Amino acid sequence: MIKAKTQSFVALLYFLIASSLGILLRLFPIIDINIDYKFFVHTHSHVALLGWVYIGLTSLLFYLYINEEAKRKYTTLFLCTQVTIVGMLISFPITGYALFSIIFSTLFIICSYWFYAFFRKNNHLEKDSYALKFINTSLIFMIISSIGPWSLGIIMNTLGSTSHWYKNAIYFYLHFQYNGWFICCLLGLFFSLLEKHRCVISKKRVASFYKLMLWGCVLTLPLSFLWIKPHITIYIPALLGVVTQLFALRYLYQIIKSHKFVLKQKTPRFFFNLISFVLVFFTLKTLMQSITVIPYFVDLSYQIKDFVIGYLHLVFLGVTSLSILFFLHQNKLLKLPKVWISIYLIGFLFSEILIFYKGFCNWQQLSIINNYYTILVLVSVLMPIGVLGIFITNIKPTFSNLKESV
Repeated sequence: MIKAKTQSFVALLYFLIASSLGILLRLFPIIDINIDYKFFVHTHSHVALLGWVYIGLTSLLFYLYINEEAKRKYTTLFLCTQVTIVGMLISFPITGYALFSIIFSTLFIICSYWFYAFFRKNNHLEKDSYALKFINTSLIFMIISSIGPWSLGIIMNTLGSTSHWYKNAIYFYLHFQYNGWFICCLLGLFFSLLEKHRCVISKKRVASFYKLMLWGCVLTLPLSFLWIKPHITIYIPALLGVVTQLFALRYLYQIIKSHKFVLKQKTPRFFFNLISFVLVFFTLKTLMQSITVIPYFVDLSYQIKDFVIGYLHLVFLGVTSLSILFFLHQNKLLKLPKVWISIYLIGFLFSEILIFYKGFCNWQQLSIINNYYTILVLVSVLMPIGVLGIFITNIKPTFSNLKESV
């Protein structure tokens, strides 16, 4: 059986690879690198989303909620998933979207369906638990998101990769990954943490919050398509989705406020502050997503890619990655030294500031500072340095865990 500690270490390795590839991509404006930029963008995004986040979240679900007698059966699924991710890691830099990378991507999707079936059959969560509701919903959103990649082949063969439908299929996938699979799963883990600390949660309040998050995710999907200036009726569900998400955010603050004392008591101060940062990032994410219902800001985000990149990194590096690291640490699956997580956080904060700064300068037609790209690389490199420090810290505990299991 491959233990959850080992799975978490594998996920962290993918995070290290993805963050290192991110630095490589940021070197392009500075030095001449003889590789295909687009191929490495695909590699970076696939390893980040499917290597780090997927394996990180499924490791937590495996450790916390799978029945002990079923855990041994998971080894085959875990190994098959690794073959698909490593296959993408090798094939994407060489060929981009081509035969082998498409085969490995397709096999990964099938493995994710397999995981959903495995989790549904073998979890021991109570049926009326809101942790289960959120986690089950997150996995359903993960499956729904795969409609995007499945449709790409048809779109490419019929309408071509320059079609609006091609981009919209990618945006469909990213929407249900970021706003559905990632966020709902993390909320499930959060409610599980509250249940573990025996917090008495208002069922009425959490039921309302769950419904608002569910409908907020579904109704904000049209926000991803507003860039093509659709019929005015498409704006109606988008606006409803924005309002719904803002109400959901209010409910989340109320839930956290009512259990703040217990969370503060049970969580070391540094990590309580860390998760407080995550809440701030999640609030910024919700507000930034909300303003894109306004046509002016839709056009702005489409014209200035820095705003989109900054937003995606805010959700991925700020909300999702920090939350996964927090939950892995809380469950003793990874050691998280304060110094390395602080270095990562500093790198993330300053790189976000610089990305949005450049976007603002483009918007206002201002000149950017001299050596901007060099400064961005020097700041951004703090993130893989932080991840490397966490990785090195966990080598010995992981390999001693492997020896114990042999």
